[in-house]
Amino acid sequence: MANPKLKSLGKALQNSNVIARRKPAAPAKTAYSPAEREEIFRRFSVQRPEPRGELEHTNPFTLVVAVALSAQATDAGVNKATRALFKVADTPQKMLDLGEEKVRDYIKTIGLYRNKAKNVIALSQMLVEEFAGEVPETREELVRLPGVGRKTANVVLSMAFGQATMAVDTHIFRIANRIKLAPGKTPDEVEDRLMKVIPKHYLYHAHHWLILHGRYTCKARRPECERCVIADICKSPEKSSDVPAPLVELPPQVIGEAVE
Repeated sequence: MANPKLKSLGKALQNSNVIARRKPAAPAKTAYSPAEREEIFRRFSVQRPEPRGELEHTNPFTLVVAVALSAQATDAGVNKATRALFKVADTPQKMLDLGEEKVRDYIKTIGLYRNKAKNVIALSQMLVEEFAGEVPETREELVRLPGVGRKTANVVLSMAFGQATMAVDTHIFRIANRIKLAPGKTPDEVEDRLMKVIPKHYLYHAHHWLILHGRYTCKARRPECERCVIADICKSPEKSSDVPAPLVELPPQVIGEAVE
C-alpha cells in the first residue's frame, strides 16, 4: 500500500511546478518595445557619441567630493566652488590638512555647505585610514563614505572606473516616469528597471544621455518637444509634438558651464 504522506508530498510538488510554470518572472515595466528602446538610444548615441558628466574633477577623489557636493545644488554652482578648492586639495590627505573651516570657506556658495564640509573631511579621513588614500572601486565600500549615497557611488563607478551603472538623479527619475520608459516610485526602483530595459550595448553611456536629455530638452517645467530627437517615439502624455528634431551630432560639451 502506498504511503499517503509520500503521495500527498508528490501532489504538492506537482502543484508547485504547475504554479511555477504559470508565473514566469514579470518583465521590467516599460511602455516601449525592444525595437523602440533600441531606436531611442541609437538616436541618443548619434546626438552625443561621447557624453560626459558636467562636474569638473581631476581624479577619483575630486570626483567623489564634487558629486557629494552636488546634492541639492547645480553642477555649474559646484564647479565654481571647487575650482579653487581642488587646486590646493586634490587628495584626501591634502583635504585633511586644509581642515573643515577652510573647506567651508571654499564651498560656502553651495547649499548645505556646513554639513557638506563635515562630510568632505570625514570621507577624506576614512579614505586615509581605511583605504590608504585611494577611492574604493566597489559600491559597497563607496556608500560607507560619509555623504556618499547610492547615486554618488554609481556616478563614481561609471566616470572614474568605467563600470556600467545607472545614477538616478532628479532628471533621470523625472524622464523615466514622464515618458514611461521605466516608471517607478523610488530612485532605486527606477534604477533597477532602467538597468533591465536599456539595451546592454548602450548601457555604459545611458545615464549621461538621460541626464543631458533631461537637463537641456525634456526640462522639468516644460519639455521642449520641438527639440527632441525621440518625439515621434515618446509616449509621454505631456508631449506637444510628434515630429522629431533633426538627428545631428551636437557640438562638443563645454564642461564647467552647464546650464541647469
